[in-house]
Amino acid sequence: MTVERTLGELEALASELVAARDEFVAAIADVDPQLLTTPGLAGEWSAREVIAHVGYWAGHAAEAMHHAAQGRTADFGEDDMDVDERNAVVARVAAETQLATVRQREQAAFDALLTAIQRADPAWLDERVAYGDSLEQVIRDDGSDHYHEHALDLRAWFTGADEPDDAE
Repeated sequence: MTVERTLGELEALASELVAARDEFVAAIADVDPQLLTTPGLAGEWSAREVIAHVGYWAGHAAEAMHHAAQGRTADFGEDDMDVDERNAVVARVAAETQLATVRQREQAAFDALLTAIQRADPAWLDERVAYGDSLEQVIRDDGSDHYHEHALDLRAWFTGADEPDDAE
């Protein structure tokens, strides 16, 4: 039995992404500008590295959408490096990059993902990438869920909590 996907589902994904990024941007706005490059927000990462991190993963989801548009969803992620290794590279590059540039890159990645969702065929949502996730799952995991997770990290950093409060 095939379930027909709708444009409304894509609109909902786009809305979730925008809301989660807005939450993340608001949390970043609460950081004292002098602390944006101070390590310790997420392990040894500063807010700059976290911004680069969520931007990288938004771009990753946008790339998956590009593969779908080309009819190559199943090829996406075939040669991906280990997630921890990739995160370390992103953080290392971010630490050597001006904060303004990191912010511009994150904005561009977010814009690319949002545009890709808005232009997508709803049928793509069920397609599987090389590592088995559906395209919808990639969009959520790398997009809205990721922005939300790191907004909670920022909030926890300010309250001094050991773990973000996700009970809302």
